[in-house]
Amino acid sequence: MTLITKINSFVFTYIRFIEMVGVLMRIFSFSLVSWMGAESPFFFVWAFNTTDAVILSWCSILKKDSAYTLLNVFWILVGILGMLRASALSSIDIKTAVLHFLVESATHFSH
Repeated sequence: MTLITKINSFVFTYIRFIEMVGVLMRIFSFSLVSWMGAESPFFFVWAFNTTDAVILSWCSILKKDSAYTLLNVFWILVGILGMLRASALSSIDIKTAVLHFLVESATHFSH
């Protein structure tokens, strides 16, 4: 049994609990921004929100729920961009990083 199979089995066994943790994380991160406004620790919020999106994506993939998979994978991408912006990288740095990622991904999948 591979490691990913073991992890998937664990997640599927405790999927309701794991999904609830992801949902509570999302509620917490958006509540933090709502309460603190511009003084929110934006990098932390984006990192936390991206982590919950990974958790919820994994659960929705295992449940074969394509709508929630798409929604949460979208939030992962938004979270990555949010973390890049919160880290005070310039727009050029972000575009360069995204372009590099796309080129590397295309190279990886073309083999």
